[in-house]
Amino acid sequence: PAVIWFCVFSYAPLVYLIASFKKYSAVKGLWGSDWVGFKNFKAFFGSKNFYTVTFNTLYLNALFIISSMLVSILIAIALSEVSGKWFKKITQSVVILPHFISWTVVALLCEALLKTNNGFINNILATLGFERINFYQNADVWPALLTFLKVWQGAGYGSIVYLATITGLDQEMYEAARVDGATRGKCIRYLTLPLLKSTAVMLFIMSIGKIFNGDFGMIYNLVLNNTMLYRTTDVIDTYVYRMLVESSNIGQSSAVSLYQSIMGLVIVLGTNALTKKLDPDSALF
Repeated sequence: PAVIWFCVFSYAPLVYLIASFKKYSAVKGLWGSDWVGFKNFKAFFGSKNFYTVTFNTLYLNALFIISSMLVSILIAIALSEVSGKWFKKITQSVVILPHFISWTVVALLCEALLKTNNGFINNILATLGFERINFYQNADVWPALLTFLKVWQGAGYGSIVYLATITGLDQEMYEAARVDGATRGKCIRYLTLPLLKSTAVMLFIMSIGKIFNGDFGMIYNLVLNNTMLYRTTDVIDTYVYRMLVESSNIGQSSAVSLYQSIMGLVIVLGTNALTKKLDPDSALF
């Protein structure tokens, strides 16, 4: 089933990348549409949106990757140090639960929390004597807000891999360290963290592969068509979606998607090559 899934949804659609070099017409079809060469790419690279969506995609994903990784490692270490069996299971379930909450539900919760007039957060600020914040008209606060929501949603689930790695470590090393007088903090610093390095680097390289892919479900549900927030929240995925919906420009949207995929591949290969030079054991391939 996994092979069939990849063939149908990953490899078969590659033939439609040819639309990137055509002025696609639904009447003429994919093969009958006129060739335009790199015209679709030039139109995107020459627009002001190119710099905005590229920077936002890289900047937001960098925040997501680094923050989620650090918090996931902290959660995994904290859970590994918990001795109570039932408390550990309940805590792990609680931190993983947000991963299964739809972004549509999260968007509704955020609206209830962030509304200017009767939002929960602004009501608290007004009660304390502070000015209300118009979150849905202030683009500068959204990178931090999106990062917080991304960490809240994914860090607990991401900690599973790190926790499994910690669980599989040789416990005799920890016992020997304690005999030599090492405290719990020193065991974490000199044993757990170094032994997690290979896993962290591998997951980091895999995450880097998606650095050009914005989380469409999260950003679109939270921002929708609020043009006042595009300056800091508009990413490649939402830009492509708008091109399809508003202008039905399949050729240019395909070109942008191809650019997105190629840059993701280049970054993965570059990151892995750099890792291979610095620490060959941590490289992905």
